[in-house]
Amino acid sequence: MIVKLFAAAVLNLICFLLIAQTPMSIQSVNDFELKADSNLREWKAATWITLAKREGKKEYSTKFKILYSKAGIYCLFFCEDRIITSTLTEDFTSLYNEDVVEAFFWTDESFPVYFEYELSPTNHELPIMVPNNKGKFFGWLPWHFEGNRKTKHQVVVDANKNWLAAFFIPYSLLAPLGNVPPKKGTTWRCNFYRIDYDDQSTEWSWKPTQKNISRV
Repeated sequence: MIVKLFAAAVLNLICFLLIAQTPMSIQSVNDFELKADSNLREWKAATWITLAKREGKKEYSTKFKILYSKAGIYCLFFCEDRIITSTLTEDFTSLYNEDVVEAFFWTDESFPVYFEYELSPTNHELPIMVPNNKGKFFGWLPWHFEGNRKTKHQVVVDANKNWLAAFFIPYSLLAPLGNVPPKKGTTWRCNFYRIDYDDQSTEWSWKPTQKNISRV
């Protein structure tokens, strides 16, 4: 998916991998107090975008909203669920082995490094930079992850086990990636995922990919 800033108030996203697609427009917003609450005024101004099921049996509804500000990117996921599979109790662990939502941002195609963010139903996070050196890759965790480089995140699980996950990624955390912060005409590639593990894994994504996202 690619992100383009065509106008001062709109950021546009296209699929992270391989196939050129029509950009998705994103509204700009003044920075606000992050909450996993779809009734929040700022979230209500954004449109829900449905993730399509790619693998697995579950037919849960999964969708997300995205906004951007002068300081960073805001995301909100809604995940229909009935069984929460989330036993990891620390940040920076292999959250993708349990229920999780994920966002991927490749801000500069001339530099083979992308930023990945994962958030679990228990509000644990994994922010990670992933390089691709001729097919060899491994993630690097953030250094000096504090102050204005720190993400914000919140998860709310309702009585039926549906969950809302909200997070904010500051541009300062993405340094030294290119094209950050985005400006008018900037292009990023991105994608958005969910993995659920009720019995066996089911996976959703905003757009399909043609090969492993870690090997772009």
